[in-house]
Amino acid sequence: MNNGVHSIVVILLVIAGILVLVFLGIVFHFLSVWIRALMSGARVSLWSLIGMKLRRVPPTLIVDARIRIMKTGLNLSTDVLEAHYLAGGDVDNVVNALIAAAKANIDLTFERAAAMNLAGRDVLDAVTTSVIPKVIDCPDPARSNVAMLDAVAKDGIRLLVRARVTVRTNLDRLVGGAGEETIIARVGQGIVSAIGSSASYKHVLENPDQISRRVLESGLDSQTAFEIVSIDIADISVASTGTRDVANVG
Repeated sequence: MNNGVHSIVVILLVIAGILVLVFLGIVFHFLSVWIRALMSGARVSLWSLIGMKLRRVPPTLIVDARIRIMKTGLNLSTDVLEAHYLAGGDVDNVVNALIAAAKANIDLTFERAAAMNLAGRDVLDAVTTSVIPKVIDCPDPARSNVAMLDAVAKDGIRLLVRARVTVRTNLDRLVGGAGEETIIARVGQGIVSAIGSSASYKHVLENPDQISRRVLESGLDSQTAFEIVSIDIADISVASTGTRDVANVG
C-alpha cells in the first residue's frame, strides 16, 4: 500500500515538475517582450502574449507597434492590432501612418487607416504625400516605355511633349479613388487635346504655360485618390517627319 502511494506521489511530482518547467520556459520565452512593454508603459499581460502565439500572431510585432503608437500619445489595444494582422493588414504600415499623421496634425483614425490598408493602399505613403506632394512624370517611361507625348497642332506640325505633374494625396478619396495611372492618362490626354486645338505649333512653343493651365483647369483629379497641385511642361520639341525623334526647326 505504501509503495502504491509512494509511486503516485512520485508520478505527481514528476508531472508537477514538468508543468513548472513548461511554465518557466514560456515565461522566459516571452520575458523580454513582456519587460519591454512594461517599461514602455504599454503593459501587456503574459496570457495575452501566449494567446497571440497560439493564434499565430507575432507578439513582438504587436507589442512593438503598440509601444510606438503609445509614445505618440495614442492608445491602441493589442486586440485591435491583432485583428488587423489576422485580417491580412500591414500593422507596421498603419501604425507608422498614424504616427506621421499625428505629427502633421492630420485627423486620421485607426479604423480609417486600417480600411485604407486593407483596400491595398500604402497608408504611410499616402499620409506623406498629403503633406509633401510628389511629382509624377507624364508619360512615365517606367510604365509605358514611352518617353514623350505625341501631339499635332492644327497646322499639322507634330510636337513631342513631356510634363511633370505634382500631386497631393486626398485621404478622403483614397479608398475607391483612381491611382497614378489614371492621373497620367488624363493629363496626357488633356495635353494632346489642348495642343490639337491650338492654331499653330508656334503658339504652343511660345506659350507652353497656357497648355498646362488649360489642362489643370479641366478637373482631371475628379474621382481619383489625388489632388493635382500643378502641371508643368518639362520639355517640348518639334518632331521629325515620320519619326518620334526630336528635331529642331530653324
